[in-house]
Amino acid sequence: MTILPLAYLPSVSYFAHLLRGDCVVDLGEHFIKRSERNRTRILATDGVMELTAHVCHANRPRQLMRDVRLDYSKRWQHQHWGALVASYRSSPYFDYYAAHFEPFYTHEYEFLTDYDLRLLETLCRLAKIPFPTLSEVYVEAQAGDLDLRPRNSKGPAFVAEPYFQVFSDRMPFAANLSFADLLFAEGPASVSVLGRCRFGS
Repeated sequence: MTILPLAYLPSVSYFAHLLRGDCVVDLGEHFIKRSERNRTRILATDGVMELTAHVCHANRPRQLMRDVRLDYSKRWQHQHWGALVASYRSSPYFDYYAAHFEPFYTHEYEFLTDYDLRLLETLCRLAKIPFPTLSEVYVEAQAGDLDLRPRNSKGPAFVAEPYFQVFSDRMPFAANLSFADLLFAEGPASVSVLGRCRFGS
């Protein structure tokens, strides 16, 4: 079994694990700052850009993920949507999918978990990838499980299958960005690209 954290616009490797199946997303874990739980990477006009969903400061050191509230004081939703539009409006499938993404940057969610979960549901539905099992309680990793929750988890090396990115004419291929990058580029063929990705030793 592969144990995954809930993530904001998860990476291509995250979705490659989902496609392989036998995954559980742990909703009962503690929030880890500066991690994929509220950060993602996209390809902007001048290279890879990191987007961070702002959260309220934790009231205690080990705050449960489900208790983390989003902070809208810095207008990060407006900034993220502007970055996505500027980066991907010329990609083949952006216009096709944009209406599914835009509500996440106009509607305010109180909790990070709800926000990430609804985004994950949307991405899985658009790509026709089975939605993973969810656990409301902390999942204790067993022998043989692949636990990708720790900040510096040592999972198998991810070997990405290159695809035509929006700035391929002037930049080298950037691997393992947000799955949104692949979806906007390849649309329904995204699953085929994921299926050609590999995990090494």
